[in-house]
Amino acid sequence: MSTEPTLIFDIETVGADFDSLDQTTQDNLTRWIEKSTRSDEEYEAALADLKSGLGFSPLTGEIVAIGMMSLHDGKGAVYYQAPGQKNSEETLGDIVLKQLDEKEMLQKFWQAATKFTTFVTFNGRAFDAPFLAIRSAIHGVRPTKDLLRGRYLYQQSPVAVHIDLQDQLTFYGATPKKGSLHLFARAFGIESPKESGVTGDDVARLFKEKKYLDIARYNIGDLRATAALYRKWNDYLRFI
Repeated sequence: MSTEPTLIFDIETVGADFDSLDQTTQDNLTRWIEKSTRSDEEYEAALADLKSGLGFSPLTGEIVAIGMMSLHDGKGAVYYQAPGQKNSEETLGDIVLKQLDEKEMLQKFWQAATKFTTFVTFNGRAFDAPFLAIRSAIHGVRPTKDLLRGRYLYQQSPVAVHIDLQDQLTFYGATPKKGSLHLFARAFGIESPKESGVTGDDVARLFKEKKYLDIARYNIGDLRATAALYRKWNDYLRFI
């Protein structure tokens, strides 16, 4: 196992309410639907998919939880949004759960990132890292680490090595199907966070229902599963 300071991180996001967006933005988002659908039924189905997917873009979504955990001692934090609720903090094991707004979460994340040289995610190069970068810039927060430099490990800076396990376990897309964190966890005998009955698809609903702590606790499961999967990759598939 590498002795480099290693941080596991994961984010949860939700999309904006489509009906609250200005008309120009709505038109911009739906233009392709009007061109590609051939019936009212197809249009409505595509529109529903678009509305449920607004949280996948930092332009139409926001971060509602950022989880981070040190690989070597399991200590970490999940910062989460809880609008309208009294600021609170609690601890689950070695993980602190603390309520912050999005800008504060980003500031805390990048501050913590300065203490690490290796960063581990699952699908983080395609989603978490760019989402963090764009949302940070929107809030006027400058990232302290370049988590998007070079897709391949040999291309990356030693001060910020980003190991995306989805990239590594699919050999940079050489396998025909990517596989989710749940599928890889199941195959390797690791407890999946999805076994608790909550998945990433539930985050928007939970946020709307104001079940903010449920989102934070789910994020902890993602962190632990990612850490366990990293150890499997590092022990059996990592080649120097």
